[in-house]
Amino acid sequence: MDRYEQIAAELRERIERGELRPGDRVPSTREITRRWNVAMATATKVLAELRGRGLVRAVPGVGTVVAGSPGPSPAPVPAAERPPGRQLPRRPAPEGVLTAERIVAAAVAVADGEGLEALSMRRVAAELDVATMSLYRHVPDKDGLLHLMMDRVFAGVSFSAADTALGWRSRLELAAHLLWRTFRAHPWLASALSVTRPQPVANALPFGEWVLSALVAEGLDVPSVFTAYLTLFNYVRGTALNLEMEAAAEAATGQDAEAWMDQQEAMFMELVAAYPTFVRLTREGYDFDLDQLFEFGLQRLLDGLAVLIGQVAPGGRTAGGRTVDGRTAGGRTAGGQTAGGQDSRSSRS
Repeated sequence: MDRYEQIAAELRERIERGELRPGDRVPSTREITRRWNVAMATATKVLAELRGRGLVRAVPGVGTVVAGSPGPSPAPVPAAERPPGRQLPRRPAPEGVLTAERIVAAAVAVADGEGLEALSMRRVAAELDVATMSLYRHVPDKDGLLHLMMDRVFAGVSFSAADTALGWRSRLELAAHLLWRTFRAHPWLASALSVTRPQPVANALPFGEWVLSALVAEGLDVPSVFTAYLTLFNYVRGTALNLEMEAAAEAATGQDAEAWMDQQEAMFMELVAAYPTFVRLTREGYDFDLDQLFEFGLQRLLDGLAVLIGQVAPGGRTAGGRTVDGRTAGGRTAGGQTAGGQDSRSSRS
């Protein structure tokens, strides 16, 4: 029996035992990949198998649910009479215990598991087993909910007192990796955040201040500091946009990027036939890895900032191409020292 058939059989048994009742959500493809540690293509086959047997159906704005009309809730089963390991079906949460924190946590889980497109007030209400309108007593609307979700996620981005003592390059490198790991854990976050119309995310301010202060300490003027910060942030965010796009593509096609490229190889070979460098690249192959791409670009970006910091003139202004106190615009004196008094070859902190 193939792996997807085993997982489908496990879910089918839960449906037949009544653990999953008509109208209950079944795990999404992303949830299946995480819970059973399988590829997206396998997870897609699991749901296709269940749909083929008429056991589940897709509901817009909700997800894949057990087929059939929801019936009345069964009477509670005394604990002594429950079979070992069996859980009671989910019961609606009492309205009195519904809080903004629970709503936001459920919304983050939905977005993490199924993408931002799946997020809706109705979908979150279904996750919590409450009426959709009850959410509006705690959050204003979907946009307000998204803002609270971002604030919750950034509350988990932290650094230690020891990290504060790092030099500017080590601190920015750590900051970029913290952001990258956050975007990896929450692929929807990159597209939710805006650079041109920044949202007032309070829990992101300590992180931003930590990065900005590292650059201010190097003597850069405030406009240069903020431009450098935005450049770093937008580099990480821009690279991370590929995470959600790839997850959505896998869910739609049932193929990961490698399988998709293998399928397209013949077409690409024909397309690049007149371009020798592309032909060589296609024939020799290229091991695409988004983490490696991120790391390569990050180090080159930090190299560029090292040059900028090397050009800082006394008083906190960059030389701008002129000689200042015997230092050239490149930040070196005749003895090879940067404007900060250190050899430019050791500009990494």
